[in-house]
Formats: sequence, structure tokens, C-alpha cells
Amino acid sequence: MTGHQDDFSHLDRAGRAAADIARNPRLTVNIVVGAGIALAWLLLAAMAIRGADIGIGTPGDALLRSLPRLPLPDFLERFFVLCLSPAPLDGNLGLRALALTVMWFLMAVAAMLPSAAPMIRTYCEIADTARVKGEPVIHPLVLVAGYLSVWLAASLLFSALTLAAHASAASNEIFDPVLGVAGGVALLVAGLYQFSSLKEACLRKCRNPFSILFSNWSARAIRVFRLGMEQGLWCLGCCWALMLVMFAVGVMNVFWMALIGLFTLIEKQTASRLPTRLAGAILLVWAAALLVVSLSVGEIR
Repeated sequence: MTGHQDDFSHLDRAGRAAADIARNPRLTVNIVVGAGIALAWLLLAAMAIRGADIGIGTPGDALLRSLPRLPLPDFLERFFVLCLSPAPLDGNLGLRALALTVMWFLMAVAAMLPSAAPMIRTYCEIADTARVKGEPVIHPLVLVAGYLSVWLAASLLFSALTLAAHASAASNEIFDPVLGVAGGVALLVAGLYQFSSLKEACLRKCRNPFSILFSNWSARAIRVFRLGMEQGLWCLGCCWALMLVMFAVGVMNVFWMALIGLFTLIEKQTASRLPTRLAGAILLVWAAALLVVSLSVGEIR
């Protein structure tokens, strides 16, 4: 009976391909997650190019201006304007906050979701074993949804910080003293956090997802969603401070975004503490330099 149910020879090529995807959760999650990461990077790159065109002062603008500017739907243009053009605290505050939340969430998907690939792969491997034994299995996308829900909540906080920083600044220039001090403080927090025991504890959890996933295995969707949230919280514990670096280099600096994503992936896959400590030392030196420069500019003005 099982062999008959798995026989899709009567379908055309497209139908057989769709059936293969439907019965293969690992393939489905790879396609969905991969497409989500690619779409997030595409939207962020298009937004960064728009930001370079309007001169928001992000490092790398000269290179971005040389890239082709693709035509985009009006709603995306409006979304980019809300994210890139600091607006006064008026009736558009709600829309701007929503747009900034979406922007930070796209950044999390682009930079952090790739580092969750080992966790997702581990779940799929355990699920494959359970499926062979005839046990019920919850689709891996439920786990991914729980993971991303944590970063969506964090995006709300990062959005609020962005609004607060721009509301306090006298201008939107990258060398504005207020923005410089805010960036310096962000770097200081990020650098100090690299040496904290909480950072190390979160890294250990992220590096060894098997024990958590196996010991908390469940055939209930809500419990798998919560398991994804737990993994998301450990990931947030590892990376929230690194995301603050974007306040110092420009929120839409795609080059630094890619660097943070790459470093996060390396950090989670490396047992040595050297990369974490080295990054912390660099951030602390950078924070001191930025604070000195920003405070000096503020006194001159």
C-alpha cells in the first residue's frame, strides 16, 4: 500500500517534481530557507543602492552607485523611503516604525538564518530517523518559524533604537556627533559582550544543537515551534550585540552586514574562543576611537 501511495508515475514531470518536494521535508525546507535568504539579500541590496543614490552617507556608497538600479514596484519604493529617510515624529511614525521593523527582520534573515543551517539540518536528520521508524514528524518549517519569531521580536527593539537615535540627532549625516556617540556606545557594548560568560554559554548551545533537539523531541507542532523559539533565543544571545555594530557603520551597510553574517557563521562552527575574543578587542578599540572623535566634533560645534 505504501508503495502504491508513493507511485507518481502517472503524473507529468511537473507533478512528479511537486510530489517529490511534498514528501521530502528536507528538500522543502532547503528551498524555502534558501529562497528566503536570497530574497532578503536582494531586497537589502536594492535598498542599499537606493540609499547610495540619495546620499545617506554609508561607507561603500561609491561602489553601490555603480551597480545597476532595477525598476521596483511603488510599494517597495515607499518602503525604502520610510527606512532610509529619517522623518520627524509625526503621523507617519507608525508606518516608519513598521518599515524599520521589516528592514531589521530582513537583516536578521539575511545575516543570521544562514548560521542556523546546522541546527535546521540536525532537526531534519533526527526527523528522518523518526520517519523511518514510522513515528509522526512535525515539518522543519515549524521549527524555522519559531526561530524567526524571536528575531522578529528583536527587530521591534532594534527599530525602536533606530528611531530613538535619529530623533536625537541634529542631522542624518554619518558624522553627526549624536549618531557617532550612539555608534560608539553600541560598539562598546558589543565589544564588552564578546568577553561575557553569557555570550560563551549561548555559543555552546548554538554549537551543539543535537542534545537540545533530541532531548526535547516532540510530535506536537506547538512544542516544535517553542523549540525553534528556544534555539532562536540562544542565537539572539550570541548575536544581538553584533547587530548593534550596524549603528556605527550605517544600518544599510550591506558589506558590514555580510561580514557580520560570515563572522557569526564562523564563530558558531569554531570551538576556539579566539575569534570571539579577537572581535571583542577590535570592537573596543574602535569604540574608543569613535567616541573620542564624536565628542571632539560635538565640542567644536
